[in-house]
Amino acid sequence: MTAEPPLKQESKKEFRCGTLFYTKNGLIALFCWLLWGDFCFTIMEAVVPSLIPLKLRGLGAPNWVMGMILTTIPNLLNMTIAPYVSVKSDNCRSRWGRRIPFIVSTMPFLCISLIMLGWSKEIAEWCQRVIPMLNSWAPATVAIVLIGLFMTIFQFFNLFVNSIFTYLFNDVVPPSHLGRFAGTFRIVGTGASALYNFLAFKYAQTHMHEIFLGATILYLVGFGIMCLMVKEGEYPPVDATKSKSYGGIYGIKNYFKESFSHSFYWFLFVSAGILAMAGAAWGFTMFFQLEMGMSLDEIGKLNAVTMVVSMVATYFAAVYVDRWHPLRVYSYICIFVVIGTGMNWIWLFIDLPGTYFFWLSLASSLLYVFMNALIGASSLPMLMRLFPHSRYGQFCSAQGIIRSFCSILAGLLFGGYLDLLRIFVGDGYCYRFNFTWSTAMMFINCVAVVWGYRIWNKMGGDNGFHPPAPWNEKGYEEVALVPTTGLHPKYLRIALRMMDALMIISLLVPLFILFFFRTHGMEKAFSHFIFYVIPLSALTLVIWIFLARGIYQDMRRAKRGEPMHNGLPHHGLMIVIASKFLLAIGLWIAQLWVAVAFNNDKWAIVFAMGNVVTNLLVCFCTWILIRLERGVTPPIHLDEIPDCIP
Repeated sequence: MTAEPPLKQESKKEFRCGTLFYTKNGLIALFCWLLWGDFCFTIMEAVVPSLIPLKLRGLGAPNWVMGMILTTIPNLLNMTIAPYVSVKSDNCRSRWGRRIPFIVSTMPFLCISLIMLGWSKEIAEWCQRVIPMLNSWAPATVAIVLIGLFMTIFQFFNLFVNSIFTYLFNDVVPPSHLGRFAGTFRIVGTGASALYNFLAFKYAQTHMHEIFLGATILYLVGFGIMCLMVKEGEYPPVDATKSKSYGGIYGIKNYFKESFSHSFYWFLFVSAGILAMAGAAWGFTMFFQLEMGMSLDEIGKLNAVTMVVSMVATYFAAVYVDRWHPLRVYSYICIFVVIGTGMNWIWLFIDLPGTYFFWLSLASSLLYVFMNALIGASSLPMLMRLFPHSRYGQFCSAQGIIRSFCSILAGLLFGGYLDLLRIFVGDGYCYRFNFTWSTAMMFINCVAVVWGYRIWNKMGGDNGFHPPAPWNEKGYEEVALVPTTGLHPKYLRIALRMMDALMIISLLVPLFILFFFRTHGMEKAFSHFIFYVIPLSALTLVIWIFLARGIYQDMRRAKRGEPMHNGLPHHGLMIVIASKFLLAIGLWIAQLWVAVAFNNDKWAIVFAMGNVVTNLLVCFCTWILIRLERGVTPPIHLDEIPDCIP
């Protein structure tokens, strides 16, 4: 495979995207209008998933019904209609462009459905007054049915925007600025969500009508102005021969044959589907937080603070995604995120006062902010790098089919799972099991990511990957190769030393806290630390030393020009991961302090064993990364490897 010759460098004063040309000021204006549209759209979209669950729960709707309304029906619509909309938009030619007409034409209907959702209870009462046959129904039942109907209408028209809005970026933003725009786009979306959570969400139960009305007006006016101000360029005419051969909506047979033709794309489809299944549990996080004693005000502030910090983190994350390659970033973080979801299992055994749980949850959320920002910043550029450019919209919609199917399945299964748990553990405890579901899904996603990453490396990786394209003569589409940074052993050694500190401190803290157990009469905690926590922490340190030794040996082999036995994990991502878990020691110490303050042996034991399991999983995930990079020889800065290393 050979890469295309580099494109001619654009003028510093003029930027091009297809037939569109921008001056510097024009490009700034384009960014402002697109980001303003994203702000309005994000606020509107934040209202429905945050308020409708409260409405349904207040009406006594069972979890399986909420899962069907919030997850199954919307994804069923997305699964069947989004591919049609995507392909129809690709082939649309109008004086207004090929994307904006779909957005503008659906805007009035979307706004009407949003208003009907806000006033669903009042509409249900009116229906019972004017339709006699509904008098035999319970008022709550009528309201739930109408919410399901209005949600279906809302999701039908909203998917037009969801399916097309991001495609507009490829059509109007110069390729040289797509990465920077994607990062800024995510920052603005996060900021809008944070603003909503901080200012409006605490009034969810007292001023629901006003929130729905405000979101509707903002979307209608703000997003509408964006559609007027952003201009699309001219597009090549649709190939009549191709259109005829595919027929109708691009030809169902050819659509699926091309989209699912190569095993590499299946990795991206499966990963998106599994994350959608994990998302079924994330949608019930608010109920878990309420179950743990947090107020709506605290939940809103927790989300807002996390989102504000995430905005800052995303700014820096966007810089590194291109340097380290978005697929590598996505894969590494997905592997280690399994640990975060798994560690929430401790709340199955611990009941803290709501205020303490709020502060510990806030600290935990902030620790994962940069890792989550890396995943968020890498998702869109990853698809742009890995999907064939000629059929980008088609492959995005094919991924959407898998994601929607999995969301439908998860909505039914997870809702039933919670209802079954409610029978055994009670209504005030079942939402703590959210994390058992999400942990299982993230582990499966980890397997899919490892599989896809290895295929990508075999197909050229950083230096030679081109999207497979069985439909053309070459079997692949040539794309410009974006250079990535090589491996810096100097920074990898820093990451390993940070991991050393993590394991050593995890052994010293239990030894130090034994004194406090004695002075507070916590004999059970004292004995468990002596016989279980300290020996297991020492064992984890030994395991880590063995793993680190293997990495150092491969550095020496690289220095001598010998083949490596395994592989060297990426230096930058290892520093990110090591920093997160090293900082988490502070959270663990705070947890132990709370246990001592309440003189609770059980809490101390659970928090300590949770840290032991976390460190064991860190070792396991590091071993996966070593195996993941096996057989890969990236450009290595050999001058950074000293002659004598540990």
